[in-house]
Amino acid sequence: MEYVQERIATLHEFGGSARDPARNDVADTTAAMAETAVVVPMTDREHESPAAERVLEELESLTPAPAAVIVPVRADADSIGPVREWLESFSLPIQVLWCNSPAMESRLAAAGVPPGAGKGRDVWLALGPATTAAEFVVVHDADARSYDASHVHRLLAPLTMGFSFSKGYYARIEDEQLYGRLFRLFYTPLVRTLADEHDEDILAYLDSFRYALAGEFAARSDLARQLRAPRAWGLEVGTLGDAFDAAGFDGTAQVDLGRHEHDHRGVSGETGLEGMSREVASELLRVVEERGVDPDYETLQERFLATGERLVGQYRADAAFNGLAYDPASERDQLARYAESITSPGPDRRLPRWVDAPFDATEVLKATQPWRTDQRSERRQLGRVDGSAQD
Repeated sequence: MEYVQERIATLHEFGGSARDPARNDVADTTAAMAETAVVVPMTDREHESPAAERVLEELESLTPAPAAVIVPVRADADSIGPVREWLESFSLPIQVLWCNSPAMESRLAAAGVPPGAGKGRDVWLALGPATTAAEFVVVHDADARSYDASHVHRLLAPLTMGFSFSKGYYARIEDEQLYGRLFRLFYTPLVRTLADEHDEDILAYLDSFRYALAGEFAARSDLARQLRAPRAWGLEVGTLGDAFDAAGFDGTAQVDLGRHEHDHRGVSGETGLEGMSREVASELLRVVEERGVDPDYETLQERFLATGERLVGQYRADAAFNGLAYDPASERDQLARYAESITSPGPDRRLPRWVDAPFDATEVLKATQPWRTDQRSERRQLGRVDGSAQD
């Protein structure tokens, strides 16, 4: 059984109380649940999807319930009504935020926030109400078909042990093959290529995470208010950069969440992994440059491909050892596509820290919930969100 520690604390599932963290006397996550807000970003494509349905049903089973379940949603005007009605049908202390509502877009423009939507901006908007309502914030995606309510307890557990930031990791093995392609074939070879030439601590920190691109993390509210979220797919990497500054090695933990089954994207195109790699590359390279790394961009792509080629050999051996299908040619093709993403980062378009935000959480609720007219209800939501406050 594997029990290796990284430079950050690594909390494994050995069995026993790890399978039911609410029963763990050391990590009293049951008591902490009343001080926890869960953020689950969605788009209208998740409406009534089996994965999102499972996530919400599992959250319903949490006892006690969290202080708030905040769902930032990106949807067009015709979709938000049915999506909201579906979300509020679950027995949860739920708050639906329509992140691209006309009022929210106008408020952002008035505050001088440059345009551009995506998962990062949606999560950032939710962090305002979440950090106002609770002491701890747990964030996770809605596309895991294997999601279990215990994941909330597991992500929360390190925060009850004195850590400030925790990150989930898990195996991505489905249909008898390896997934997690953007992490395996882009993030890991790029970080290790940079580490071959530079010894800054940020690179050791980034390489310590067993699944750095997982969407599952938890943080104390004071740390969450320090996050400068990129607007879209660079959110996970940008979060790690800010967590390095705020928590460092000693204040960070990663938690075993078992084995995940996700919805999958194709590789090619702007909506596929190829497009995502450009945003992840820009954010990752910005993170390391800001912390003292000066990459040699003239040779970086070539060195990245050499590192990736070594990893393909290792993945091939691992797959064969476990009887999994493996296509080295496809993996090398992805490496070549991702290598094109490795260029100097463009303009910094991150959102401000919530401690410096140009508006407060009450204004976010007002702008993202145009169906609400009862201002007293809005203020109540910012105190302790409970089922009685639902429409």
